Amino acid sequence: MIEYQEGYHTYYVYILTNKAKTVLYTGVTNNLKIRLQQHIEGINPNSFTAKYKAHYLLYYEKFTWIQKGIAREKEIKGWVRVKKIELIKTINPEMNFLNHLFE
Repeated sequence: MIEYQEGYHTYYVYILTNKAKTVLYTGVTNNLKIRLQQHIEGINPNSFTAKYKAHYLLYYEKFTWIQKGIAREKEIKGWVRVKKIELIKTINPEMNFLNHLFE
């Protein structure tokens, strides 16, 4: 996990998957616990995460500046799947679901 110490707020860049781990979704939020719950509840039924049931957390990074978080989200979104999986495995080698960390 990469963590920047400056600033006063906490923002998260996160990667979700579905139960079969066939899709990856990258997002950014200021409250990962609430955002995960929103993904699980399918607040927007037409969204990617609702359509593919991607609400299992595999990876997250913490930032104190939203600009850095957004930049990192865009960087990761531009990567191919293999590179995203390599990133996930740096903190989660077994690719276990991490939702329990934010319950």
